[in-house]
Formats: sequence, C-alpha cells, structure tokens
Amino acid sequence: MKARSLIQIIGAVAVINLLSRFVGFFREVLIGYHFGTSMEADSVVAAYTIPNFLYIAAGGAIATAFISVYSKTEGTLQRAFRQTVFTYSFFFFLFVSLAFFLFPEFWIRLTFWGFNENERVLTAGLFRWMGISTMFLALSMFFTGILNVHDRFRTSALGPLLNNVLFVGVAGSFYYAAGIQAYAFGALLGAVFMFALLFYSLRKENLLSVKFSWRMPAPGHMKRFLFIALPILFGGATLQFYFLIHRVFAAQLADGAIAALNYSSKFVQLPQTILMTAVTTVIYPLIAKTIAAENNTKLNDILNRGMSLLTFIMVPASIYVFLYAEELIRLLFEYGEFKVDSTKVTASLLKILVLGMLAHAANVYLTRFFYAMERPASAIVTGLIAVFGVNASIAVLFLDRYGVEAIAWATTISAYVQMVLLIVLLAVRLKLKFSGLGNYLKQGTLFAILFLLLLNIKDRLMVLDWDLLELLISGMLFIGFTILLASLSGVKEVKVLKKMVKK
Repeated sequence: MKARSLIQIIGAVAVINLLSRFVGFFREVLIGYHFGTSMEADSVVAAYTIPNFLYIAAGGAIATAFISVYSKTEGTLQRAFRQTVFTYSFFFFLFVSLAFFLFPEFWIRLTFWGFNENERVLTAGLFRWMGISTMFLALSMFFTGILNVHDRFRTSALGPLLNNVLFVGVAGSFYYAAGIQAYAFGALLGAVFMFALLFYSLRKENLLSVKFSWRMPAPGHMKRFLFIALPILFGGATLQFYFLIHRVFAAQLADGAIAALNYSSKFVQLPQTILMTAVTTVIYPLIAKTIAAENNTKLNDILNRGMSLLTFIMVPASIYVFLYAEELIRLLFEYGEFKVDSTKVTASLLKILVLGMLAHAANVYLTRFFYAMERPASAIVTGLIAVFGVNASIAVLFLDRYGVEAIAWATTISAYVQMVLLIVLLAVRLKLKFSGLGNYLKQGTLFAILFLLLLNIKDRLMVLDWDLLELLISGMLFIGFTILLASLSGVKEVKVLKKMVKK
C-alpha cells in the first residue's frame, strides 16, 4: 500500500472513529445526567463491563490472530480458514451469552463481590439482557478483522458507530418509559444491528457464508490461530484488564466510585482510541504483510513512524486534558444528577489517568509487532507483570489509605512499566531498532514549552468565568501554537498530520 493511500485511509477511518467515539462518550454523559455518581450509575457501568470486556478483549484477540494467520494463507485455504474461525467463534459466544442470560446474578456476584445485595440485584437485572449482546459484539469484532485484512477499513469502522448511536438513542428515548432497563435494551439492540451491518457487508463481498465448517482441509492453521489468540487475552487486552480491575476494586468502595472511574477513564480513552485505533487498524495488517514479505527495513520504518506519530499526538492531548480536567468534566457532565461533588472526584481521577495515556496507546501499538511475528510470549509476560503484578499490588496496598485514587495511580504507573519492558524486548527479542532520537528530543522540548504556554493561557483566561468560551479559546490557541512551534522546530510528524487533514 502506498504511503499516500495509507494516509488517506487513516484519515477516513479517524473521522468515522471520531464520530463513533463521541457518540459513545455521549452515552457516558447520559448516564451521568440520569444517575450522577450513584449506585444506579455503578450498576449500569458494571453490567456492561463483562460484555464490553469480551467484545474488545476476546473479540480483539480473535480478530488480531485471524489477520496474522490469514495474511500468510493463500488460495482456497483462506475461505476455509474464515469459515472455520467463524464456526467455532459463533458457538462459543452463543454458549457464553446463554450462560449470562440464564445465571446473571452468579456472574455479578463472582465479579463484583464488593456490591451489597441491592446493588447485586439491580446489576444482575441489567446484565441479563446486556449479557446476550456478548455474542453479537464479539463476532462483530471478528468481522472487522476480515474486512480490515481485505482493506475495507471504512466499512468496518461504521459498525461501532451504528452500535453507539442505537445504544444512546434507545437509552435516551425510552429512559422515562422503561427506567434504567432502557440502557440494557439499548446495549442489546446496538450490538444486534452492528452485527447485522457487518455480516451483510461480508456477504455482499462474498467473504463469509452461513455454512458452518468444523475442520480445515490443511492442518496447522487453527493451532497457529489459537497459539496467537489465547495469549492476546492477556497481552493485547491490557487496557481492558485495567478497566475490569478498576471496577472490581471500586465495587468495595462507596457508591459512585465505579461511575467516577468510568467517566474519567473515558477521557483517557477518547483521544487515545480515536487516533491510536485509526493508526493500528490500518497499520496492523500492513505489519503482518511486511513480516510475511521478510522486509525488516520496512518493518523498522513502520515501528518508528508509528511510535513517533503516537507520541506527537498523545502528549499534547494529555497536557491539555491535565490542565483543564475540572473545566472539561464540569462542561460535559455537570447536569441533572451529576453535581459539584461528582465533578471534583471525577476531575481528580482524570488528572491521574491522563498521565498514562501515551503509555496505554504505545502498549497497544507495540504488542502488535509481537503478535504479527507470532511471538506473543513477551507481550503476554509484560501484560501480566503490569496488570496483575504492578497494578493490582499498588491497588491492594493503597486502596484503604487513598481510596479510588489508588486505583488510578496503579493504572498509570503500571502502564509505563509495561511500555519500558516492551521497548527493551522489541530490541532484544525481535531485533527491531528504535531510531529518531533527535526528533524525540525536539518533541520533548516542544512539549515542555507547550505546557508552560498553556499554563500562561489558562491564567489569563480565568477572568472569563465561562467554561465553554475558555475551552474554545484555549483549545484553538493550543492547537495553533502546537502546529506553529512543531513546524518551526522541524518536527516531522506535523507534515504527516497536514497530509491527513488535506486528504
């Protein structure tokens, strides 16, 4: 794929992801409006935690492993491999969804043992219906893998957008008629329609049929697939394990802790997922194809270009969100049942979590190289150390003393531990070379200047006493100064972003 075409596709995917993530973010705003940081808010977030975790973790593992093996498969074996993976995935997630529907309280009690009886009953009632969506969500993620490896990036990005639109639309429209259950029905309908759209697209492209296939005509493919997919649950879904652990530990705290962590973590996810997903969605198939072609020079170039671009995007975004955390939370959430106290606790968590935004994005990107080369052990080990070692240990040791902030700090610190480990292992195990030190030094100097500059802007604009106007002016000035200073200092990533905007 030519560089110009790659930039065009990344730009188009970024726009669709932007719409999808903003609609998804509005869902959190709606939860805040209806429930604030209350027991009901905790229940809605907790009930959707398991289906969403399996959607991204298990579904993402299947899609990633599928792309890795499929890109190295030729001829009629590709169709057979698609159908076999679909068959096993379909029946596995059908069984899981039925288990969730039939025994919802068992799963809630198992996961959120800190809930009291009222919280368990309410959450289980929501989970009964949200749990059914697991099959449609996970299979939809697999479908996006098929579409992406065939360069149908725009189509695959439309599915999550439809899912979020329907979730928000149903929950918002029927809340006053159906109460809190409107969120359960919104989650289910959104997943069903996303599944239908993506399946229709695959059928239209003749990339999938409704026939079930239990065996491959040639041995080895499914073994390689499982060898990659199973480890990704621990190595590639690190961010989702963080959020799962957030909610497990927060369930032991006062009402609203889960909700406050959820609202603040969405600020970390929003800029990170929009931009990082657009890059990795397009670049991961390219990584797999480059490895298959044994072009190590190009692979090094992809590694360094991606990391440099992620750094240039994530750090300025982190700076802005850190300094304007309270204003952002107040502007977007402080309505209805979301009161001043909710704003303060959510903003304090946001400041901690946003410090780890770069590390989370980099970890997702870097682990893709291990999976594409079918050497996932290093990614798994770093994920286990970070999530269940560093993260869980900090949370356990300091939860009683610092409360919900201990969970946030545990997440940020452990994310950087994993990033450092991955960088070392990429060089030692995969023999990939990091370059561009001079460009990173330029970026570091630029970021320091931008931080001081934004502090000055914030001090001068405080007299406005109007969050929306202050955020608009400061945001435009910050973006303008970032582009100007980056151009003057010769930071090359600004040229790449300009090309993406033009196309």
